[in-house]
Amino acid sequence: MTAELVRGQNHPLPGNRLEIRVSAGTPVVAAVTLGDDQGRVSGDQGWLAHPGEPQLPGVEVPRQAAAEHRLAVDLGAMPDEVHRVHVLLALPGGRPGAAAVFGAVPAPHVEVTTPEGAGIAGFTITGLGPETALLAAELYRRQGAWKIRAVGQGYAGGLPALLADQGVPEPADTAGRIHHAADRELARSVTPPPETPAGGRRAATGAAPTGASTSSAGTSETSGASGTSQGATASGGGIDYRHPRRRPTQPPAPQPGATGGTPPIPAQAQAPGSAQGAPQPNPSGPPAPVAGDAAGWSMEERLHNQIWGMFEDLARTVAAYRSAEDFAQSRYDQELDRLLADPRSRSGAGADAARDAAELKQMALIDQARAVLDRDLAQLAAEAEVVDPALPPPFAGWENPCWHGYQVPAEPPMAVRLGSLTLPEAPELRIPLLARLPLNRGLWIDSAEDRRLAMDVAVSIAARLLASHPAGAFAVHALDPAGSGAQALAPLQAGGALVLPPPAAGVAGVSEVLGRLTERVDLLHMAMRAGAPDALPPGFDTAEQLLIVNEFPYAFDDRTVNQLRYLADEGPAAGVHLLLVADREDAAAYGPVLDPLWRSMLRLTPLPSDHLADPWVGHAWTFEPALVPPGSDVLGQVLRRLAAARPAYGA
Repeated sequence: MTAELVRGQNHPLPGNRLEIRVSAGTPVVAAVTLGDDQGRVSGDQGWLAHPGEPQLPGVEVPRQAAAEHRLAVDLGAMPDEVHRVHVLLALPGGRPGAAAVFGAVPAPHVEVTTPEGAGIAGFTITGLGPETALLAAELYRRQGAWKIRAVGQGYAGGLPALLADQGVPEPADTAGRIHHAADRELARSVTPPPETPAGGRRAATGAAPTGASTSSAGTSETSGASGTSQGATASGGGIDYRHPRRRPTQPPAPQPGATGGTPPIPAQAQAPGSAQGAPQPNPSGPPAPVAGDAAGWSMEERLHNQIWGMFEDLARTVAAYRSAEDFAQSRYDQELDRLLADPRSRSGAGADAARDAAELKQMALIDQARAVLDRDLAQLAAEAEVVDPALPPPFAGWENPCWHGYQVPAEPPMAVRLGSLTLPEAPELRIPLLARLPLNRGLWIDSAEDRRLAMDVAVSIAARLLASHPAGAFAVHALDPAGSGAQALAPLQAGGALVLPPPAAGVAGVSEVLGRLTERVDLLHMAMRAGAPDALPPGFDTAEQLLIVNEFPYAFDDRTVNQLRYLADEGPAAGVHLLLVADREDAAAYGPVLDPLWRSMLRLTPLPSDHLADPWVGHAWTFEPALVPPGSDVLGQVLRRLAAARPAYGA
């Protein structure tokens, strides 16, 4: 999966042949400089690739400005003197309808991929204002290995200031030649293709642009779905908010001899159990969404990647809307400041008219952005309506009918659902929060607001993990020192899926369970370090282990607290996972000793809470846990089927 970087963060590059994909909400000029170990460009070597001179050893850039680019890079072909590769972006000034500054357009996104399109690392450049040129990213060589660093440094002085900072000789003249070359290529472009009909869909969250430009040497990517070139938008046209990694499946071509009508969706793109009369693509509007419309070897992987794509689409389109709102408010404030700065225009009919005009401009900008957002949300909602019924049980909510046809799986899934994520702009659009398996960190259910409901959430997650694994491949332990969680844990015992001893109570029970699991982790780590994983004691249980801890830190002493911290740090690598139900205030007496424990775990809440933030665009997502519907016996039915299958699996 693509690593999403923040400013200053770096990431290793796995190979030499790469593509750097740039996606912006407006046409930009892309260039690349090659630097020495100090990052300076050699004027003698001519280490600058731009639209006028697009090729250098190991790198090729597009010949013209476009909203999306693909830059080809071969690090193995770089001269030995090259230690840094800088990716530069600049706005082409002087064009009708072109953006004046980066702060007026959606945040650009840069991604490094393999030539086949597999994502390696991505970076969204946020927080821009008056800048017209960017040092977007840097590829650098250290100790013989190449890495990418997310830079995102803007230059209000434009391309000349950026080139001067790079050490390019005569930066002003060079910048002029670059812009002239980009304009010359635009003038030589072929006639653009017909405009997309009103309401046409370019991608899951894309607004149809009104103009297009051709690509050169295969380096300008301008339509993520069809490969057509998307260039500058005409004045008054829509802004393309698509995420560059979304690849909607195109409708198949009609079979020879077909008499007309809409071609059917291929069978491999339809989800299991989908209706034969599913809506077909409408040639006059956006194509009908299809479950599994993403890359992957299996339907499960395609659905997982599609859900991740929907999350990115929702994050990106809401970020674009919020950015447009902020820009409209900023421009309104600036106009008012100019109005109030002149004593002659502070009052009177002219002042009132100027205020009304500024307010109308603000409202028009917000209404335009809201229309784009509503169109994107409608497309995502239609996609969610198709995807949700096709989800397999590990990805689906407990209310999904797929649980009524539950069968014990033969192998674990790639992820399980923990709950749903929403944003205030679209509270009805719920994106599943999926956790990859095996879990690489513990889960902490914060019981500060509702202790009983927190325990219900823990049992729901534990039951889902049990049901998502083959019989006998997953075991659950429970620590309930005070017995307050007995009622919540009852479904696990009653269903017969939990065959371990009853939940341990008291100080002795806590010490015994933690000692046993700590010894297990020690044995597995010693076997793995010795390279002898088969040298475990006879009868050693190789199943994944989950420990539910209720009412922490009640009945814990210093020794058991240290054992719990050890399991949180070293347990996931040995197949031992924590599910902690606790109120942090109850453990305040331990002070900073437990801070690493809380930070190492993913905090979830039993009630909807906007505490989850993503580093990609900085949204605060509202998390809602996946609970069993009131009055439903679906959890009991699933656990009984799992218990009935144990003898067949020898469990």
